[in-house]
Amino acid sequence: MAYSGEPILAEDLLFRPVHSLIDQSLHSRLGATTTNGDGFGIGWYGEGPRPAVFKDVEPAWNDRNLREIAAQVRTSLLFAHVRASTGTAVQRSNCHPFRHGHWLWMHNGSLRDFHTTKRDLMTAVDPALFTDIEGSTDSETLFFLALTFGLVHDPFGAVARAVGFVEDVSRAYGIEAPVQMTVATTDGESMWFFRYSTEHRTRSLFYSDDVAKVRALHPEVEALRRLGEEARFVVSEPLRDLPGAWNEVSESSAGVVRAGHDESRPFHPIAP
Repeated sequence: MAYSGEPILAEDLLFRPVHSLIDQSLHSRLGATTTNGDGFGIGWYGEGPRPAVFKDVEPAWNDRNLREIAAQVRTSLLFAHVRASTGTAVQRSNCHPFRHGHWLWMHNGSLRDFHTTKRDLMTAVDPALFTDIEGSTDSETLFFLALTFGLVHDPFGAVARAVGFVEDVSRAYGIEAPVQMTVATTDGESMWFFRYSTEHRTRSLFYSDDVAKVRALHPEVEALRRLGEEARFVVSEPLRDLPGAWNEVSESSAGVVRAGHDESRPFHPIAP
């Protein structure tokens, strides 16, 4: 779940919605696994340009520290993720969101047969960035490949080049349909999101509609009155069953959310 808008308590985003991310950690309806208990993480922007992160290997539904923190953290940009491991270790450094400088990154999905391509992918990371990799996941590797290919200056192009590179390497090993991803990333001001898989059967991703419009449709929902006009969500699953509130991100597409401007476009990998 990614939120951008007026400052709001993390508790209102993580715990109060009927189908909150905490509920999804136990009862995912659209995910590849129903239970996502292999750790969690949140990242948020506060006083400085570098975001804070809080991550643990406990299941999100069972972590009292997360509930304590969520009741006190107020932020205008929050990333939150619950993890189901696809084969790498359950450890703090493998929990999302991943951070580098003032950037955050979350990934839902996998790079197929990552153990086969890992060496090729890792050695393609810019040497100046390589030592900052903390964990062992395909998700963090994809983040650092995107950084290597220019994420800071051209997020759309950098992710397209990173995905194209992964597909090219995988093809050399005879790996079919190597990329499955929904991704959210942010520099603290804008928020980019991507939905793509090589076989074009990508996991679910949704974005929220204009708050004023949804508020008019559902005046009985008190939570909507706490959201500012610029509030936007990008989520793997809708947080509430509100007709007219959610739009599915199109297959093979990407978008950006920033104050006063939202944009979506087709997404196509760029081969090396």
